[in-house]
Amino acid sequence: MGRRTAVWKAATWGAVAGTLPDLDVVIDHGDALLNMVLHRAESHALFWLTLFAPLMAWVVSRIHRDAHLFRRWWLSLWLVLITHPLLDAMTIYGTQLLLPFTNHPYGVGSMFIIDPAYTLPLIVGVVAALRMKDATRGLRWNAVGLVVSTAYLAWSALAQAHVEQQARDSLREQGVAAERVLVTPAPFQTLLWRVVALPDDASDPRFLEAYVSLLDGARPLRFATHTRGAELMAAHGQAAPVARLAAFTGGFVKLSTTSDGQLRITDLRMGQEPDYVFNFDLGPLSAVGSVPATQVSERPPVGPALRWIGQRMWGQDVAPPWQGAVKPSAG
Repeated sequence: MGRRTAVWKAATWGAVAGTLPDLDVVIDHGDALLNMVLHRAESHALFWLTLFAPLMAWVVSRIHRDAHLFRRWWLSLWLVLITHPLLDAMTIYGTQLLLPFTNHPYGVGSMFIIDPAYTLPLIVGVVAALRMKDATRGLRWNAVGLVVSTAYLAWSALAQAHVEQQARDSLREQGVAAERVLVTPAPFQTLLWRVVALPDDASDPRFLEAYVSLLDGARPLRFATHTRGAELMAAHGQAAPVARLAAFTGGFVKLSTTSDGQLRITDLRMGQEPDYVFNFDLGPLSAVGSVPATQVSERPPVGPALRWIGQRMWGQDVAPPWQGAVKPSAG
């Protein structure tokens, strides 16, 4: 909006428009797994947000008696609305950008959902624009913050591509055929990356996990090997909730049984072995999906985990404290 309207008005309505897509979290689909896969759906679709933008702009321009600025409000609010899901798509969660044409969940995965290096430049820029008496100078600070944060997004994608190539080369050297390789940053930064690989052989019960720091130098990748529950997948892979989450995650799931005999499905993309944010209990093995899925989140102790990230991101060769020693895969 520049200096066409008061900075506080632009900041306020930018905050409102930036929040609106995430209000879909208040919708309860009656099932924890459905709530997950249907988040970032219609409210994050570029098509629907583009249709909504002129309506919101009309309301805002009338509230502030800025009818002559309708087109400018339209453009500004449209940019806010569509950059919300585009930024979400930089994370690994899965954002259904192209509804109603396809429900494919897009997820670049080069950004963690919270990263101070991305957020702080934006905060500094907005605060400067709101607080500086010289509006032109404040808006320049705001522009610099936007440029820096956007450059950080580009950096994250380049770093991810570098680590993915390194991981694929390492897997080939170890004789592991794995077309599906997931590379995501560990929390709050983009120096330390988690790699998850699924062997191409559908009967192979393993998935492989490694951590790579950009400061590791020539140190070879070491993959820990874990089980995916191949027998359970063969028996229950066609059950609706299992198939739904497997499709949403691109196959990055594992199956296990709980102590009380329920089938549990785990999203391998968000977390680390053995702790994951999205675990879902799907009911007894004899009647999978007969009851609503319930979510069970597991996280490692925060203090030790953050200390480990701080050490590992700088290239120190230390194993995760919750996981024990990392052993090379057998290939």
